[in-house]
Amino acid sequence: MSYYPLTTNTLSQKDKKLAIKVLKSGHITRGKYNYKVEKFFSKKFNRYALLVNSGSSANLLSFALLTNKLSKYNFKKGDEVIIPSLCWSTSLYPIIQMGLKPVFIDIDINTLNISLEQLEKAINKNTKALMLVHALGNCADMSNLLKILKKNNIILIEDCCEALGSKFKDKYLGTFGSISTFSFYFSHHITSGEGGLILCKNKKDYLILLSLRAHGWSREIDELNNVKKNKFGNQFNFINLGYNMRLTDIQAALLYNQAFKIDMFYRNRNYNYNKIYKKILNSDILKSNLYLVTNNPLNKISWFNFPIILKKFGKNKRDQICIKLNNLGIETRPIISGDFSQQNIIKKIYNKLNANKYPNALKITKSGFMIGISSNKLKDKVIEKLVFDLEKIVCDYL
Repeated sequence: MSYYPLTTNTLSQKDKKLAIKVLKSGHITRGKYNYKVEKFFSKKFNRYALLVNSGSSANLLSFALLTNKLSKYNFKKGDEVIIPSLCWSTSLYPIIQMGLKPVFIDIDINTLNISLEQLEKAINKNTKALMLVHALGNCADMSNLLKILKKNNIILIEDCCEALGSKFKDKYLGTFGSISTFSFYFSHHITSGEGGLILCKNKKDYLILLSLRAHGWSREIDELNNVKKNKFGNQFNFINLGYNMRLTDIQAALLYNQAFKIDMFYRNRNYNYNKIYKKILNSDILKSNLYLVTNNPLNKISWFNFPIILKKFGKNKRDQICIKLNNLGIETRPIISGDFSQQNIIKKIYNKLNANKYPNALKITKSGFMIGISSNKLKDKVIEKLVFDLEKIVCDYL
């Protein structure tokens, strides 16, 4: 049994009771708690907010908006979208699924986030957007990044699925782009089991997203505009090619009270990260054999997990170390999914990709792993045992 798990169950008895109340009411599909949670996020981030059934769906719906003929973007087949090579599958897949061309670029090894130098080199006349993945809740220098995008008239989509509550210079991640997405999967900062969120700053985008989220009908747009439904068929007026990506009210009820704890969870995760970081640096063995991600003082990071990169060990030893840590009760996993350009499906589709283009992401793939960070404050004795066990296993391979 793990004494140091990857994920934290943030659901309280209060959250469960509220979900059971909704279940007993019989009004279990989209309802009042969806509206309450959306209102909360809209106010917190000063954006239009839409709940959806997953963070993956949030990403898919975002690119459905960008390619929709009714939107101001109207991206065309073959338009290029830049994405860091260290990313998750459903950060990338919507780009391909909507007929756009992904362009991978390398990361900055110090932050695990996009390399601004590589970003500038990748931009060309076909570049329309940047799918920015805020890896593990950390971020690039957003001030310089925005300058690059503004200069080249490039749309920014922020994937904040691992970054709920993180800030750059006191501004929440998710408020820099035209569109941003979040995940409420069980392993994330707050959870509805499955679930996600889209934020956008443009009302027309919001109205299109409302329709795309629910079958392509006009029902919610009509409600916003106080359109009277005098005719029998008005409730089933379809105006776009849509999906069904709505969240149930049971799930929204689970989220409702947790949403008010976002900043508290940030403080706990940041506290835990710094405690572990300092303990590792105080160990001569770990300090000389592990590489840790830089914690930029300009950022206030609600860490998703704690990343570790082995300095002297390759993939085989990394795998062995992780297996031994798991056996000791410390759950581990790769950092996100490593260099995604080297996943089998991508190599089949884009057989000309060269891994040497992304050396930092490849290093993460071969020598990186991550451990949990917890939304609750960790006890000193747990952190001491964690660092002791890390030191013991690393010593076995010196």
